[in-house]
Amino acid sequence: MTTQDQTADLFADPLDREGEPHWPDVRAWLQANPQTLLDDRSLLEEIGLTVRGKNVVEFGRAALTRLEAAAEREADARKRIEDVARANFAAQTQTHVAALDLMEARNHSDLARRLDAVAVARFGLSAAAVAIEKPGGVPFGWRPLEAGGVDGLLGDHGLTWLGPMFPDLDLFGPAAEEVRSVALIRMSLHLGGERGEQARPGLAAFGSPEAEGFTAGMGCELVAFVAGVVARTAERWPVLG
Repeated sequence: MTTQDQTADLFADPLDREGEPHWPDVRAWLQANPQTLLDDRSLLEEIGLTVRGKNVVEFGRAALTRLEAAAEREADARKRIEDVARANFAAQTQTHVAALDLMEARNHSDLARRLDAVAVARFGLSAAAVAIEKPGGVPFGWRPLEAGGVDGLLGDHGLTWLGPMFPDLDLFGPAAEEVRSVALIRMSLHLGGERGEQARPGLAAFGSPEAEGFTAGMGCELVAFVAGVVARTAERWPVLG
């Protein structure tokens, strides 16, 4: 039995067939009867194909449409990559400038003020604050935490926490009403530059006005870098209260 005998006859009366033919049947029929399709110029034009010669079919409109769609997808993907790259570069630039601003601080209170200022002006946040555990002196403008307060917020071994605002987190003062999500970064602080003393636990806290401003799935490298600059800069001066 030939291939043509095994495949469906597309020109037969539909009532004589048991249901419509499936694509393997159609494909096999076209392979066995290619000239039938090539001779039907009106059908070729309807589906966007053009005959240029014997056994030569030009995929004009159909091929062009597919190429244009592929080019558009590639352009969209390239634009998204470029947008992400520009955003990352801008964020890194702002972070480096913020670090320079922080390193110009004159004392602990000026350091806390500058951290809040760069968070608002350069990163579009609602507020930022520095907190340190007692006992021990708490610099003016810093937020005091009871002993174990950092572990209470981050866990015993937690280094960072990004997510919704804590209902009872008293770190941002009047700006707390605007904060919807926060980033908390653990710091180990040697205030006064006395490296021989045991480091005191502390936090750098950043508050965003957007609920999705900080989420658990985000990377925290940039805010952690800023927190590291704060911790190292704070070592310059003794605690004045």
